[in-house]
Amino acid sequence: MDQDIITQSVFDFLMDLEKNNNREWFAQHKKEFKEVENQTKKVFTAIAEKMKAHDEIERLKFFRIYRDVRFSNDKTPYKINFSSSMTRAGSHRRGGYYMHIQPKGSFMAAGFWEPSKEDLFRIRKEWEQDADELRHIIGNKAFKATWGDLVGDAVKTAPKGFDKNHPNIDLIKRKQFIFVKNFTDQEVLAKRFPEQVNQGFKTIRPYFDLMSNVLTTNLNGESLL
Repeated sequence: MDQDIITQSVFDFLMDLEKNNNREWFAQHKKEFKEVENQTKKVFTAIAEKMKAHDEIERLKFFRIYRDVRFSNDKTPYKINFSSSMTRAGSHRRGGYYMHIQPKGSFMAAGFWEPSKEDLFRIRKEWEQDADELRHIIGNKAFKATWGDLVGDAVKTAPKGFDKNHPNIDLIKRKQFIFVKNFTDQEVLAKRFPEQVNQGFKTIRPYFDLMSNVLTTNLNGESLL
């Protein structure tokens, strides 16, 4: 079997797990789980390898299938997806990548999930001053065809200290700065899927480059590193 291909067996296992989300069933199918987990890990690893041509990845993290149910009303013990994230190398490279495989729910994402209080304030001050370059990047035809619109949580009106009538308030009020691309099951099963993800992440680079520059300089453009 090709090492960088997701097969139907991955989806079949996850669908069976969703119907039988209990420890007894999982224990009986542990061997099958390991097979599809390893297959998916190979795909994620292959994507990370492809990305070395256009970015530097410090770490590829595979998320465990076991759920933390301590603070959740949902007590099912297992996730019904396989996922991983990639951290960029170096303090001057900001932004993160995420991959998610799930029947009828696969997607890739990139951006800034939970900026620190300091980073969030710095980003907001940048958009308060000027957001033309950001709007140019995320409005680019090729970029938009891949990633669509910026998504993520936002405050309802305006953050404290910012004008709710500012022309860039749509950006200033955001708390997350994320882009998401969804995939059909057929797209995930296709041989070109790893390269499609790689190209999608490559397309996000102008956005990451801008945000990295913002987060490593002050409002005068002086380096903070």
